Amino acid sequence: MGNTDSKLNFRKAVIQLTTKTQPVEATDDAFWDQFWADTATTVQDVFALVPAAEIRAVREESPSNLATLCYKAVEKLVQAAESGCPLEKEKQIVLNCSRMLTRILPYIFEDQDWRGFFWSTVPGAGRTGTDEMDDDEGARPLAESLLLAMADLLFCPDFTVNSHRRGPDSVEDMQTMDSCEYIWEAGVGFAQVLMLTLLLTCFSEAMYLPPSSDTILNPWVSFFCSTENRHALPLFTSLVNVVCAYDPVGYGIPYNHLLFSDYREQLVEQAVQILIVTLEHDGGGLAHRPPSPSSMEDQDSVGPDNLFVNYLSRIHREEDYDFVLKGLARLLVNPLMQTYLPNSTKKIQFHQELLVLFWKLCDFNKKFLFFVLKSSDVLDILVPILFYLNDARADQSRVGLMHIGVFILLLLSGERNFGVRLNKPYSVHVPMDIPVFTGTHADLLIVVFHKIITSGHQRLQPLFDCLLTIVVNVSPYLKSLSMVAANKLLHLLEAFSTNWFLFSASQNHHLVFFLLEAFNNIIQYQFDGNCNLVYAIIRKRNLFHQLANLPTDPASIQKALLRKRKSPDAITGISRTSSQETVSMEGSRPAVPAEPGTLKTSLVAIPAIDKLTEKSQVSEDGTMISVLKMEHSHASHHTPQADHTPQADHTPQAVHSSVTCPFLLPQVLSWKCKLPLQTIMRLLQVLVPQVEKICIDKGLTDESEILKFLQHGTLVGLLPVPHPILIRKYQANAGTAMWFRTYMWGVVYLRNVDPPIWYDTDVRLFEIQKM
Repeated sequence: MGNTDSKLNFRKAVIQLTTKTQPVEATDDAFWDQFWADTATTVQDVFALVPAAEIRAVREESPSNLATLCYKAVEKLVQAAESGCPLEKEKQIVLNCSRMLTRILPYIFEDQDWRGFFWSTVPGAGRTGTDEMDDDEGARPLAESLLLAMADLLFCPDFTVNSHRRGPDSVEDMQTMDSCEYIWEAGVGFAQVLMLTLLLTCFSEAMYLPPSSDTILNPWVSFFCSTENRHALPLFTSLVNVVCAYDPVGYGIPYNHLLFSDYREQLVEQAVQILIVTLEHDGGGLAHRPPSPSSMEDQDSVGPDNLFVNYLSRIHREEDYDFVLKGLARLLVNPLMQTYLPNSTKKIQFHQELLVLFWKLCDFNKKFLFFVLKSSDVLDILVPILFYLNDARADQSRVGLMHIGVFILLLLSGERNFGVRLNKPYSVHVPMDIPVFTGTHADLLIVVFHKIITSGHQRLQPLFDCLLTIVVNVSPYLKSLSMVAANKLLHLLEAFSTNWFLFSASQNHHLVFFLLEAFNNIIQYQFDGNCNLVYAIIRKRNLFHQLANLPTDPASIQKALLRKRKSPDAITGISRTSSQETVSMEGSRPAVPAEPGTLKTSLVAIPAIDKLTEKSQVSEDGTMISVLKMEHSHASHHTPQADHTPQADHTPQAVHSSVTCPFLLPQVLSWKCKLPLQTIMRLLQVLVPQVEKICIDKGLTDESEILKFLQHGTLVGLLPVPHPILIRKYQANAGTAMWFRTYMWGVVYLRNVDPPIWYDTDVRLFEIQKM
């Protein structure tokens, strides 16, 4: 009954606030205390009892009352931070103020005239003692007071952290306490989640600004991650530790998540969201620096402006790397786990935030990236990423997840060790609806990429270049592709080399160039052991002869474009299923589109592949030498760089646009002569007669016998001089920085539904669409 009265009184206070046309004095404590002192409301109650329309009404009609409400709530938090909350009543006030501010802040941010309110100096707001009550000279802006109070409260003994002291003198002085002694650990109180939610809400001002490639510093994040916050280091460490130490399976008792409430999951989810939001705002660090090779290597290039970025870039102990990597891998692989008892293990849902965090770690800390790649542990990250990519390929609401997964693989593929690691046999057999095969992690990668390209939704077409760039980057190191993977690559070439597809858009020929370059790399550098691919190339030799004899006269081009109208899909005319796909992996289920009514957030376009990557040539000693832009014409027989058209040319609409012959003909002529077919044609010239002869002489029809012959064959001295290996390394740029900002905040928006913090507010960073 008491709780009902409490809600009723709270609602009455809200109605009073919205109906009062005269400003209520800040000194009227009896009125303001109704919102936090005598109530025991949950965050859901606050969202229900304080409707959006009423917050906007107060903002427009009684602005001074809204300003005073915010000021008084912050004042209560500042007082609580100073006292250390020894009493239960004070703790309740902190929670109620946090809930109220979480509810109100988005409506402050959505109004441009109000956005600066928290950065104005409110009389008395910054005082740290009673003697400063009348001294407004040194008063802090309200936002700074709020953030510092929140930082203090996140290390409040016996409230948000366990006290180390016992006995009568157990209350610590919050001003002199060393918060490094209180880095969060198992047994931390649930109150932290609510405060992290408020912190995330404070940082969300970025959602209310339109997308822009310019670096717009978020003042909330800037201040919180600056030297002004004395808790910056223990906060950063606590957030990382809470995320990486979390084990959702626990002791492995079946259905334990149904028997006991796991308060830590919500804490971990909030912690990882706070981390990625603060690390996105790099204060002039790596994401916005000029992409010079030296700065990518130089850890000191990260400025000290953002302490979180600084701390992340300076993690250097191998045991710390191991702790972080194993923690992230454990969480990423969690949704893939299978048991004989259905739904018996807890499945986490925040894998998108974990992928962004992994990306930030690799981007800001190159030593961590090299640690990841120096052992097979990188495969513990690769397999779940491929699972997510395969699972999300048909769901348009998860196009952002597809992009982040591909970006991570593009970043990893720029390093030689990644290609080498892919040769490890794949024996885990995660449940995926892909063909059963016996092979390596490289086979898994190629089979999943093939599935994405041939049965993903159309909005994934801009990613085709990235997917094939990854294949090209790793191809020089792949020792033995399975027959399934080899056939998939040839199937893609068959799809992309049809005349109507090649002539449909000015960029489509790039996909053929990438595949040919991958074949050349394998033939030149890994011929021994790749008899499956060689056999697949021999069987599909007509594809290469057709490319060599590609018609370039206007009549043939026009005929191909007319055929295209009858085949609207990007790769129609090619069978989307093959004999190997009749059996899928055990426990798999097909990727399905999003359910009707699913919300999704819009994303900005990604840059074209030549803007996303920087070409490096691998020298004889294995080091990378950057290929200068001016040298691209010299290397053009390996790589398609005939023109640099905007990203719009990669969109599905552009692929199906009608192109008139007079404009297309010079383009076709310019790239046809650069098709890197020499190596493959030489291979066919040497091996096809040999294979035909052995089949006739021995009457062979058995595939295994032909493969055995190819396995022991050699092309030493018969192929052209090996071409230099070109690796396209991901390079940071303003376009991807903008993409990450919209994607990350879109994920945060959609994941925070209880309570729905930003729902129905005027967000401008992205659009919210219902499917």
